[in-house]
Amino acid sequence: MRRLPLLLGVAAALVTSGSVAAQGYRLRVDTRWQTAAYRGVTLDSIPVADTVIPPGSGPVSPDGFAVRCLPGAAYCTFFRPGAIRRGGPATSAVEASIWGFGIRGLSVRAAARVGVDLGTADVWPGTNPAVQLLEGYAEYAVPRLTARLGRQVIPSRLGMTGFDGAGVTVRDAPHGIELQGYGGWGLARGAALPVTSPALDPLDDFQPLERQLIVGVGGGWTSPRVDTRVEYQREVDPHFNKFVSERVGFDGALRLARDVRISGGADYDLAAGWWGSAEASVAYVTPRVRGTLGARRYRPHFDLWTIWGAFSPVPYRALQATVAYSVLSRVELRGRYERYRYDEAATETPLFSAKQDGWRSALGMTVTPVPAWTVDADYQREFGPGASVAGAAAAITYQPSPRIRATLLGSSFDRPLEFRFNDVGVRTLGLDAQFVSSERFRIGLTAYHYSEAHHRPDAAAFDWNHWRASARVSFTFGEGDPRGLPPAIRMLPGDRSAR
Repeated sequence: MRRLPLLLGVAAALVTSGSVAAQGYRLRVDTRWQTAAYRGVTLDSIPVADTVIPPGSGPVSPDGFAVRCLPGAAYCTFFRPGAIRRGGPATSAVEASIWGFGIRGLSVRAAARVGVDLGTADVWPGTNPAVQLLEGYAEYAVPRLTARLGRQVIPSRLGMTGFDGAGVTVRDAPHGIELQGYGGWGLARGAALPVTSPALDPLDDFQPLERQLIVGVGGGWTSPRVDTRVEYQREVDPHFNKFVSERVGFDGALRLARDVRISGGADYDLAAGWWGSAEASVAYVTPRVRGTLGARRYRPHFDLWTIWGAFSPVPYRALQATVAYSVLSRVELRGRYERYRYDEAATETPLFSAKQDGWRSALGMTVTPVPAWTVDADYQREFGPGASVAGAAAAITYQPSPRIRATLLGSSFDRPLEFRFNDVGVRTLGLDAQFVSSERFRIGLTAYHYSEAHHRPDAAAFDWNHWRASARVSFTFGEGDPRGLPPAIRMLPGDRSAR
């Protein structure tokens, strides 16, 4: 079972070279490369006796850097500007689908990612290991049943769940009923790697010795006016036979009228014994007006083997409203506002009283003066615990045809940081261009300049300016009639020619 996803990926690669007999296949390769420069920092220290204390200031080094002196320590520490570090990540995403094995509805799918850092410093995350199998499974899909075997990802109320195993979905379309079950060896949360992978070594002594076993079931009912769904998921560490996670989630939606929809959901952590995240909203949508009014509660979820759960993650609650109005056929105005507040953390802060609430707001506009041109502009402000932000962003897009698109982007944001001895101003200017030769080939180029100025009253107020450039190329190969693809394959993102 553990080797099955790799075998499926090899089979998908072989079929493209004609080594496997099949009526049809589809292979897509998307390659992206970018370069980015970072301003490094260097840790330095000086004896306590060498520090100076200017009037109205704390201790600084003789050349003006603010220093940190721990009680009783012989030396004080600080950071100097370091050498510029350059990263050059290059990634290729490969997706392959094979169908036509003589059994209607049977297909094989594989998706993998290859990534390396071509820069002078290994500064880009996610390039280790260099090859990652994201998905690789055999699928049997007919109107009433879908069965998968291999590495797969299940989206649900409880998040994106990756595992190596089997999954079955049974549908009763006339009655709107769907039942789902799956199980296997789980992948690390948020990664296409087992939790025992050496790439996750920073977990050190807390890293599990074996992969967790995962089992999940779900069911839903859909009607013209009501949608409901329930999910249950359990993860167990087989080495110690202990729970890793156990949760249940609920989702629902009610269509009161053609233009009004009420939706909401919640999840409960059975292992920890508390409610997790939840939300509820009312949406009103017409050709000229779109608006939502809602409330939400967010609480992060951590597996029981991690140390983070010991800190009792504090949830926050928020009220939010959004509205968009088409003044004319080519002018749209939009706005958003949210107010949030964290629960009591039950911690002491003897030196100051930290804020527990904050707000976010944004105003935007989209204008299409002529069919080939589009102008987008947004202004946002946010004020909350730890930091605030205020600034604007704009984009001008020229698209004379579906094959050619060019966008000029710019933004300016200021970020006062309450909990740090620093205020930051970030200015960006960039250009993005894309050319689509056909459904099988497209290229794109992007270049950005980031100007990041740090405002602080000591010598550490150095800039972190840098350029970022990227290029991307996408190829699609295939043989056979795409209309013969199973529905699950035709609905894959980016496979527009098969729809």
